[in-house]
Formats: sequence, C-alpha cells, structure tokens
Amino acid sequence: MKIRALVILACLFVLSACSEPDIDNAQTVVQSSGDNRVSAKGRWIREADGQIMQDPQTSGLSVWQGKLVSISDGSAQADQQRRLHVIDPASATLMAKKEEMRIGTQVRRSCFSNYLADEPDLEALVADPQDPNLFYTVTEDATRTGALSARCQQRYKDTGSTDYPTLLVRIERTSEGDLYMSRVRPLQFSREMKVGDFPNDGIEGMALGPDNTLYLALEKDARGMPRIFSVTMNDGFWETTDFIAVNEPDIRMPQWKNGNHPFNALEYYHHEAHNKGYLLAMARNDDVLWILDPSGKKAPRRVPMRFYAETGSQECEADEVMDNASIEGITVMEGTLWLINDPWKVNYMKNVQCQSNQNRYEAMAPLLFSTPLKADWFGEPARQ
Repeated sequence: MKIRALVILACLFVLSACSEPDIDNAQTVVQSSGDNRVSAKGRWIREADGQIMQDPQTSGLSVWQGKLVSISDGSAQADQQRRLHVIDPASATLMAKKEEMRIGTQVRRSCFSNYLADEPDLEALVADPQDPNLFYTVTEDATRTGALSARCQQRYKDTGSTDYPTLLVRIERTSEGDLYMSRVRPLQFSREMKVGDFPNDGIEGMALGPDNTLYLALEKDARGMPRIFSVTMNDGFWETTDFIAVNEPDIRMPQWKNGNHPFNALEYYHHEAHNKGYLLAMARNDDVLWILDPSGKKAPRRVPMRFYAETGSQECEADEVMDNASIEGITVMEGTLWLINDPWKVNYMKNVQCQSNQNRYEAMAPLLFSTPLKADWFGEPARQ
C-alpha cells in the first residue's frame, strides 16, 4: 500500500508540475507551453565611469532620443533617487548623472510638495514621443511621508483607494538639460471599481497610446487581481491640481484562479503589419509577457520568458539563467523588446551561481535585457 501511495503522489506531482492550475486557460490564448520560453539575455548596467550601477531600484523604461530612459523608486540608494537614468542600449552604459530633479513653482504650491521633494516612490516612466522635453511618472507608496495637512486631507479624501492619493507627475527638461517636476495631479478611482487600499501595490506601469491616452497598470485590486485604467491628457489637463477621474477600458484580461500575478510594467506598441495597437504587460512574479488588445476584441496572449545574466567569467558559462529577474520596465525600439529589472531585495541573492556575479547581486545592480519581437506573439492580422 505504501508503494502504491507513493506512485500516486508521484503522478500527481508530475501532473501539477506540467500544468498551470492558477491560470484560467479558457479565457486566455497560451502562446507556448512546457519549456518553450522566450530567452532574453541581460547585461549589467554601468555608470558613465564604468562602475556597476548600485541599487537604483529601476522602475519603468521608455524610448528617448534613440536611447532608453528609466527612473528609481523610493527604496533606491539616495543618490539614485529623483533622477532619470538615460541608457545607451548598445553598451548598457548610463549617461553622466545630472542633478536631482527640482520642484517647479506650481508643484511647490500644491499639497504634495513635501512628499515629492523628499523620497517619492516613483514607479513608472513614459517619455512623450511628441516632445523630447516632457516625461510622465506616477507615485505609489506615500505612507512614509505622513499625513497631508487638514485642509489637503479634506480636499483629497475621496481617492477611491489609498488615504494618500496616487499622483501623476509631469517632468520637464530645460534647455540646459536639467529636470524639474512641473505639474502634479492626483488620481481618483470610483468606489465601484473596488481598487482596494494597498499603498505598496498600486500603479506600477504606464504606457502612452493614441490621442494622448495614458494607460495605467495596477498591481492588484481588492480581489488581488491586476487591472488597467486610463486617463486622457487633453488640452488644459495640467492646468489644475484637481482629481483626475480614471476610466477603465474594456480590455480582456488574464484570469487567474489563485496566486499573485501583478502587472509591474506596461508598454503601448503599434504593430505595423496589423495596423493595430497592443498593450504589452509584464508580470514580474511569473516571468510572463502578456499581449493585450486595448479594444477588448481579442483574448490576451501569454508569452513565457526566461532571463539570463551575463557572467563575464571564463570559469562559467557566458550567461546564467536567473531564478528571479523582477522585470519592472518594458519598451520597444526598432523591432526589439527591451526590459529592465527592479532587483527584489528579498529574492535577488537567489540568482547567485557564478561567483563573478555575487558582488553585482549584493549591490542590487540592475540588468538591461533584450529580445527580438516575434510575429507569432500577435497572431494573424484581422480579416477585413
């Protein structure tokens, strides 16, 4: 009987390992199965002086002037915060650092100046493709900053989510190349959206689509599910500090039965062959890229991925597979999908294999990954 029980348990283990019980496949289109993952090789990002980038907690990735640009969140090393990190994709090398962002006059006069001037938790980044001097970012966890003043609390109490509102911030670049936060507006979710009160599981991805539609990826809602919202940055959008009432596009989302599957990165991609736009969403817990249809007509497509870190050692393989990459920024440039990670401090050391990389993981150094876009990720073009 004991042998029979062991055989049954072994069979159950094999079946569970080969299946994906937490994903409702009836509502998704699985791009691949088993171990058919898309490989993305990563290079360690280096400062302009050649040193490894130290603990920047990079979040968000966007194309800017033929280069890539990212931003640091509130848990980064102090000298990395409130700066844009401009990366040469050919070498994974950073441009020389500029001074940290200043606070513009209108932001300084707002209820949010103290938070934005200290250690704001900036979690996503979009470079405006129409204006090289404009960038957009969003805040997440603001619990560390303390409460707003009584007047500001009264004005911004109806967030529909966290006590301290999520902030959409416009960053401007001067003719000298300096940066400052020029505008700020808080986001407002309706109660019917049931976003929940999760200060450190809020908006972590942004993407700019047609007609100035800014898509916002929420890590999890009251049911523990990721969501995608949107706002339209129309004329006069930045002339007030009133709430922005967010919308929820009718996008067909992946449906999970259990587990944590936050969306941590987002990108809008126009597919020329289809003459159609797609949203690319990254779930860092799963190493999965999701292809979503903003119009809501197509089911989501799932692209499992595997990430590699370069070793630079003759004693090891040139690249080693990572246990945990924690992608938090994605963008597309010239047919290539680029990704950047936000080292997950409780899990990053699990990646250590080759000794040449140990110091890099200990320094919470990020990597820049890339892989070519593939036509089959997007399926066949719709028939006319």
